[in-house]
Amino acid sequence: MSTRGRWTRAELESFAGRTIPDLLPDGELRLLFVGINPGLISAATGLHFARRGNRFYPALRDAGLIDTIDPKEARPQLAARGIGITNLVARASARADELDRVELVDGRRRLAGLVEERQPRVVAVLGVTAYRTAFAEPRAATGRQPQNLGGAQLWVAPNPSGLNAHATPATLAADYAEIARAANLLDA
Repeated sequence: MSTRGRWTRAELESFAGRTIPDLLPDGELRLLFVGINPGLISAATGLHFARRGNRFYPALRDAGLIDTIDPKEARPQLAARGIGITNLVARASARADELDRVELVDGRRRLAGLVEERQPRVVAVLGVTAYRTAFAEPRAATGRQPQNLGGAQLWVAPNPSGLNAHATPATLAADYAEIARAANLLDA
């Protein structure tokens, strides 16, 4: 990290291809959020959705699931509520559009294995375009999907990246609250 307290471009690019571990609670997994893949700042810090400007944690806070927007502080709160985080593709990249169809399809297979092993009530894929490719559902829309994944309700929500202009913090919070209610984490 530079003396300014920020990563240089070269430093961040050195994290391309790295992976970060899934965030999974020791006990019951009630809700599994699935990102597309880690960004370079997430790879550098080991924290999911760590890039400043990503709206994942603010949306979770506004949905009433956690009381912080700091990724590090959120980890124990998420685990205590039975909420986990994984990615379709494990390797970090600067942008999700650097991934190819094969990686996304392979990621769906890995996700299916994780869901079978941990048996969450609800799985929420955060990114409709990646979902459409990974699950071979070219017309899929956000919301509850008609099929389950390994017995878990399957949902799709917009990607919380600041690059996604189609979702606002308020709409993301509403989507996450609806998903959390399906996992019995919030009152109906």
